[in-house]
This record gives sequence, C-alpha cells and structure tokens, in this order.
Amino acid sequence: MASAQDVAAVVCTMNSGISVRECLTSLRAAGVGELIVVDASSSDGTREIALELADQVVDDPGIGLGNARNIGIAITTATYVLNMGSDNVMPAGELDRMLDYLTSRDLQGVSAQTFISGDDFVSRGLNDWRRGRFLPGPSAVIGTPTLFVGERLRSHPFDASRRFSDDSELCERWSHEFGARFAISDAHVLEIGKTSWAEVVVRCRMYGISDAEVFAVGSREGWSLRRKLSSLLHPARVDFYRPLRNLPALDALRSAPFLAGFTAMRYASWARTAARPK
Repeated sequence: MASAQDVAAVVCTMNSGISVRECLTSLRAAGVGELIVVDASSSDGTREIALELADQVVDDPGIGLGNARNIGIAITTATYVLNMGSDNVMPAGELDRMLDYLTSRDLQGVSAQTFISGDDFVSRGLNDWRRGRFLPGPSAVIGTPTLFVGERLRSHPFDASRRFSDDSELCERWSHEFGARFAISDAHVLEIGKTSWAEVVVRCRMYGISDAEVFAVGSREGWSLRRKLSSLLHPARVDFYRPLRNLPALDALRSAPFLAGFTAMRYASWARTAARPK
C-alpha cells in the first residue's frame, strides 16, 4: 500500500515568505519522502526558510511555471510526485486520501479540493466558486495541488514553454497519447495568504493568460470553429454557470456577484493578452 514516504513534493516559490514555512512544515508533518523547493531568486527570506526545511533547494530561472516544475520533478526519485503550491497547506491525513484515490482507481493524476479560512466577501466567494466548480470525481484537467505517477511525469513532464497553462496542456497531452485518466479527489487542502481582492485579480490574470495560450496554440494546430467556440465559452461555463448550478440556491444567489466579477476579469485578461504584439 502506498504511503507518504513514496511521495516527492515539489514546491515552486518566488517571494513566498508569507506562506512557505507553513506549507513546507505541513508537508514534513505529512511524512513525504522527498521535499524539493524550486526558488526563483526570492528576496524576502523564502530561500532561507526553504534551506531550513527542504531536502533540496534548486534555482528557477523564472521563465515559467512549467519549466520551474520540471526542474524539481527531474531530481525526484519517488513513486509519486506532488506538485504543491507555496500557498497550500496539507492537513493531517489528506495526502493519504489523495494517494488512496489515485491508486484505487488506476488514475495517472489527482488533485485536491482547496479552501481558505474567512467569512468576508472574497473568502466566501472563492470558497463558493471552488465548492461549485471543483466537484470530486473524474476530470479532464486537474490543477494544483496535483499528485501524479512519478515515472510518467519524469518521462513526459510539463511543457516548459507554458507560463500558466501547464496543467491543462499536460493533462490533454497525456489523455491523447496514453489514454490517461484524472480526477479531483475527496481530499481537502488549505490555501493561505490569498484572501484579498488584489489576489483575486492576480488569479484571474493568470487564468486569462492561460486561456490565451491555449487558444493560440489550438488555433495554430487547426482547431475547428466548434472547438474554438468551446474554448471561448469555457470561462463562463466553468467559473459562472457551473458553480451556480451546483451550489444550493441561497449560496448561488449570494455568490453570483463574485462569480460574475471573476469571470469578467478572466475574459479581460484573455483579451489583453491576445491583443499584445507577438
């Protein structure tokens, strides 16, 4: 039976001082066999904390998240690889839940459900968005934190050219090439330090850049009109309609303004990215 000792955790950081100690401490407490930090020249004490708690700290040249993850993944040796955000905290027992979900269903990768503490507008909005959007079960694409089969991830890693769409590219490529299957597990992971509206804006900006990357690559590869329309409708479908459909009526009503703003900012970021000179 797989255990946390069979897991190598890779954490990519860049000035993550507000959260990285709690993140790494939780992974140590979870009992991971390897703990690797890939740091992009942090200047806020992040690297010093990583040197204290991680097994290895390696340099990230800062050209994209896909490349940073690959740097860490390449030096892992464990059976499974966990890609953990520097703002994620792994509660006791939840890594074991991810492992059990992965191994018992013959999957190539699983993610966890993430939640934040707080009862303000942003915290409630983010939690309602997640609760309505990321339901446990099969999923074509999974996002951080993700647990993958290590051998497959080391031999077929992320696309290093992707800045923010690395998760979706990898899942789609694996599904096409190997028939790989993925799922959102019933494990719960906390997210800290991301409860301000400014952080929501940053998240939407990254999602919009990812949308633009995916659409541009797909267009070059000859997507049909139907596939392009599906891509264009994706943010509205997954960030607005799906949460509203899955949430209880009162929660859906409460979260509708947040979801509408979130979706609009994601589209705005997509448009800005697409309009930039190549």
